[in-house]
This record gives sequence, C-alpha cells and structure tokens, in this order.
Amino acid sequence: MKITKLHDLYFKEFISTNELATIVKSLAEQVKNDLPKDEVPLFVGILNGCFVFTADFLREYRGDCEMTFVKLASYEGTTSTETVKKLIGINEDLTNRTVIILEDIIDTGTTLQEIYEIFKTKNIKELKVVTLFFKPDVYRKELPINYIGKSIEDKFIVGYGLDYKGYGRNLPSIYQLTTQPKMKNIVLFGPPGAGKGTQAEVLKEKYNLVHISTGDVFRFNIKNKTELGLLAKTYMDDGNLVPDEVTISMLKAEVERNADAAGFIFDGFPRTESQAEALDAFLAEKNERINGMVALEVPEDLLVGRLLERGKTSGRTDDMDESKIRNRFNEYNTKTAVLKDFYHAQGNYYGVNGVGSIEEITQRLSDVFDTL
Repeated sequence: MKITKLHDLYFKEFISTNELATIVKSLAEQVKNDLPKDEVPLFVGILNGCFVFTADFLREYRGDCEMTFVKLASYEGTTSTETVKKLIGINEDLTNRTVIILEDIIDTGTTLQEIYEIFKTKNIKELKVVTLFFKPDVYRKELPINYIGKSIEDKFIVGYGLDYKGYGRNLPSIYQLTTQPKMKNIVLFGPPGAGKGTQAEVLKEKYNLVHISTGDVFRFNIKNKTELGLLAKTYMDDGNLVPDEVTISMLKAEVERNADAAGFIFDGFPRTESQAEALDAFLAEKNERINGMVALEVPEDLLVGRLLERGKTSGRTDDMDESKIRNRFNEYNTKTAVLKDFYHAQGNYYGVNGVGSIEEITQRLSDVFDTL
C-alpha cells in the first residue's frame, strides 16, 4: 500500500495487482461457463479506460472470440458530466451475434445507456455486460449488468487503465482519491563519509523534521533493554543480521513516539526493497507518504581518502583499512542500486552532488527539499 500524487491530487493504493488478477480471471471464467459450447462472442471494449482490463480479460478467456472497441468520453476531472461527448460506433455485422460489453467501471450508467442505444438497431442474438467495477450507490439506470467484478463505494479511482486528467492509466494497481498528506518525509541516502549525518542535523533544524537514524534507534533500544532491543541483541550476539520485521518495528515505534512531527528524515533506512515497501505501507496507513529519496553522490576514490584521513583521529578501525572501506562501498552500492530503482520507478529519486563545502551541499539539498 502506498500514496501517490497525480497532477494536483493524492491517491492511496486501494486494490492490489494480485486482487485485480483474481477478479479478472473469475470474470472470464464466469462468462465462458455461461456461454454455449460453440459460441463465438464479440467482446466490445469501451475506450479509453478498459484497454488494460480488456487485454487481461482476453488472456484469461479460454475460448474462441472476437474483439472490437467503441470510444466514449463522459468524464471531466473526477466527476461524471452525465453526457457522453464522443462516440465511435461499431462497423461489424452483428446479426445474430452474442455481444458482450467490457466496461472498466459503471457508476451512474449514462455511458452504458448510450451503448445500449447503439445496439437497438442491430439484430443481435444477445447482449451482456461485464464490468470490472460497479458503484451501486450512484447507479441510476434499470439496465441489467450481468457480471460485476467488484462493487465499490462512490470514490474516484485511478490506475489499471483509469485516469485522472490523463495521469495514472499505467499504474498496475487501483488507487483511490485521498486527502493530501501533512508530513514531509525524506529518505536521506549517501555513501560512507559523504557527510550525510552532518547534513541531516542541519536539515532537521531548517525544516523542523525529526531525524531518525537506524543506528541511533538500535542503540536506544538495546541500551534501554526494550523488548525489541533485547530481541535484536539476540540476533546480533549470534552474529546474525537483525530481521527486517524487527528493524521495521523499531522504526514504527520511533515514528509513533513523534506522532505530531512535521515529518521525518529517515537515515540508514530503508536498506532493502522489502523495507521500502513496508515503510510505504506503514505511512499509507497514516495517510502519509515518502516525498522522495535524496541521495548524496560523491566519487568513491574521494571518499576513501576522506575516510582514511578520518581514521587517523576517529579511532574507528573500519576507517583505517582501505579494503574494509572498499567493502563498505560495495555493500552500499549494491543496496542503493536496488533502492534507487525502487524510488526512481515512483518518480521519487533525487541525486544531489555531494562534493563541496557543507554550506554548498546544504543549499543543493535544500533546493530539492523545497520541491518535495
């Protein structure tokens, strides 16, 4: 579950890709089972919204069939205009044919009524209607709907072919209109020695955000012997990695402790795609989202020299051995590449030049923060 912004509105994930696949498969099986054995139906898709549903439906339909489309437009923004403005009719000979209309969504029924009018002059054998979604609370027609994938409340949805002002058709799942998130939540990333911690301290004050460092959270829980801290320590004492669910639970508890915050800078978390997905789901439950992943980008050789120099005074053994430093970079690059792809796919990845003075880098980061 996650929240995405389309144009000027926000939408929360409502129906997953897995649930959509199950619904479509069930509809295709119902239609096939109800038709005579040798029947070759003509499926009529209603563009633009139904093209994704139609493609998946036909792949699940186990039988011979034909396919065509009509185009109607009845939406402006997020509400129906009640008037079909454009219609491209059917040219096929429908005499004695079974015609099955495939709709992405039926709400007031105005579009469906227009489609019925098209077929009044055709000598068809039978007309049936299949809709992926149905809004019973606003349906105003007496026309029968033979197959309904899922009945939903009267809230605007996008994704899986449905759009808002042209946006969102390519979303693989269904998103429902929601209120605008109130927080500014940033995932701050950077390789070892990039100065990420320094910048986080400056930015949290500038934007009134809470800085959540994974390392600090672990140390707090272990030092205070919390239930999660004791559990994490058992894994660490055995030389094992702390499971994602334990790390995520710690981060959730930290967020809950700062429920009134204007937002968060997540430092060192997430580290894996599964953690990123869990963070999206957790924030979406609160009607919040990750505004962006901001990553400091610094050449590796420059950072190796910086860390070796730091090791002369820090006392950290992992800053004194170049092979260990290179290994840390390899681990960072491997993990970051996955997360970079994850957030880039959401349109939420922002790379920032991390070379320069603290003030220069802060300004570059601020330029990005101000847009999120």
